[in-house]
Amino acid sequence: MENYDKIILHSDLNNFYASVECLKNPQLKNVGVVVCGNKSDRHGVVLAKNQIAKECGVKTGDVIWEAKQKCPNLVEITANFKLYLEYSKKVRKIYERYTDLIEPFGIDECWLDVTSSVKLFGTGLQIAKKIAYDIQSELGLTVSIGVSFNKIFAKLGSDYKKPSGITQITKQNYKQIVWPLPVEDLLYVGKATKKKLNKFNIFTIGDLAQTEQKYLVANLGKWGEYLHNFANGKDFTSVLYNHESKGLKSIGNSLTNYKDIHNDDEIKALIYLLSESVASRLRESIYFKCSVVHLYARTSDLESFGTQKKLDYPTFLSGEIAEKAFELFKKLFPNQYSIRGLGVSVSGLTTNEKQLHFINYNNKYIKKEKLEKSVDKIRKKYGNKSIQRLVVLKDKKMANLDIKDEHIIHPESFFRK
Repeated sequence: MENYDKIILHSDLNNFYASVECLKNPQLKNVGVVVCGNKSDRHGVVLAKNQIAKECGVKTGDVIWEAKQKCPNLVEITANFKLYLEYSKKVRKIYERYTDLIEPFGIDECWLDVTSSVKLFGTGLQIAKKIAYDIQSELGLTVSIGVSFNKIFAKLGSDYKKPSGITQITKQNYKQIVWPLPVEDLLYVGKATKKKLNKFNIFTIGDLAQTEQKYLVANLGKWGEYLHNFANGKDFTSVLYNHESKGLKSIGNSLTNYKDIHNDDEIKALIYLLSESVASRLRESIYFKCSVVHLYARTSDLESFGTQKKLDYPTFLSGEIAEKAFELFKKLFPNQYSIRGLGVSVSGLTTNEKQLHFINYNNKYIKKEKLEKSVDKIRKKYGNKSIQRLVVLKDKKMANLDIKDEHIIHPESFFRK
């Protein structure tokens, strides 16, 4: 079913981490500011910068010495994700005034479907302006918003005029606005895909849109079909309901690691850490069991990959979720790799006892279920880090992470294509 009658917003908080830090310390308002990770972990890599630093040429991913060469009076601040999460939740509360169809895309971005809200609040453009005003007047933050008939173009709209821009992309004007843009501006076109497309003389989104789809599929596989559709405005994915108000359809967690990962042992440790978090949430949610495991991976060159697979039977065991997630990872990356972030999520949730009892549980499986429930009780009493798997304990910094209490969200709809 086509999406042309939808009204989708993509809201992106401007320079979010740095903006929050400047709110907390007004003395930073007129100087260049960068938020960075721990120097010993990522050598002082810039995670975010304010507008002043950006105008000096500072980029996300710069190391501090590079950033200081561009902006000599630069102020460095170590990231405070707990604080950023608090502001992110406040912003989401503002979105909820206008719609309950809210899909996070990271801590500072969200898609909103306001199709059913226009009778109450005006056109999509008017709603975008109201949201921007509410966020700035109440929280002191600025936002860029794209308004369009699908999610991909709404995302392009929020990137089109920064900071504090609102851009409407319609089925009448998208060829004039979208097609001249560099092909790498299209969501899910990372550095590696850009290089492949450039080899085929595809440099703009318009080039991609006008290339024969069969040619793209022959050279890029199924992903070539997706990108061709996106470039032509044929993104029919829906904005997911806010699970807190409309019921849970999936559970997931993701993390950008403190260092790039190059070996299977560290990948497995992080997958187990994420799977423990996901499985624990399953058991907390009236003992949900899942039937599909999704894996999301982001490489050090910031290209994203996602895949999924159905389980043989529903489960809430972390070991089974982790094993399937690791299997998916090895299919995506059978040889050398450099991974910056990973995400594990599950879907196909059920509490249907008849369905669950199709499985002939043996004593060994029942013991595993009892063991994981016992671990839940220990962690609830003494903290999530009180008991850990050996594979995780090999890395002290990883073992010290409390992933379950970090709500770092990745785009679950990406896995639904």
